[in-house]
Amino acid sequence: METLRVTSEQVDNGAIRVALAGELDLASAPRIEDELERVERQNPSIIVLDLRELEFMDSTGLRTIVTADARAREAGRRLVVVRGSKNVQRVFEVTRLNERVEIVDDPSEVL
Repeated sequence: METLRVTSEQVDNGAIRVALAGELDLASAPRIEDELERVERQNPSIIVLDLRELEFMDSTGLRTIVTADARAREAGRRLVVVRGSKNVQRVFEVTRLNERVEIVDDPSEVL
C-alpha cells in the first residue's frame, strides 16, 4: 500500500490548496489532520482539499474531512473538495457526504 503524500501551496486569492496523493486511512489520517491544522492557523479564506491523486480513502479519511469542514464553517471559511477517483468519490456518495461538502471537478473553479 502506498503512503499518503501531502503538499500545500498558497494561492493568489488568499486560498490554500492542500493536495493529497496515495491513501488516506487510519494510519495516514494524523498527517492530514496536522497539515490542515497548520494551514488553518494561517487563516485562509478558502481551503481547497485536492483529492485528484488520492487512490484510496476509508471512513477515517472521511471523518477527517467532515471534521475539517465543521471547523471551516465555524471559522467562517470555505472548505472545498476537488473530486477524487471513482473509488474515493463513491465513499462520498455512499455516505451522502457529497450533499454536505462543497465538491468541484477542478480547483480552477474555486481558485
